[in-house]
Amino acid sequence: MALEQDELTLRLNAETATIAWSELQRQFAQGRTLYVAPELDLVAVAKAIIEDHSAYMEPLVAKESVRAVLDDEAQTWLAEDKAVWAVVVPPYVLVQPTQEATD
Repeated sequence: MALEQDELTLRLNAETATIAWSELQRQFAQGRTLYVAPELDLVAVAKAIIEDHSAYMEPLVAKESVRAVLDDEAQTWLAEDKAVWAVVVPPYVLVQPTQEATD
């Protein structure tokens, strides 16, 4: 079982990438984009969803650390041509704003 979990983590890591928010407009319009707060591990959240780990997810959803992308966020990200980290966990695309480099 541990080996399978490690394989899932490796697979999710390999499938995670940055993408322009504009490329995800169709998924957003279909209600399939989930926001993941920047302080969370995107892969850990994806893995918890795949494994239906409700004890891990319930507090995150309650705090709105994982939730549907809001209309205002989507509009701002589109206007700013924002890139997000993303990973697909059917039927959802989990998105996490990229951390901007500070000078």
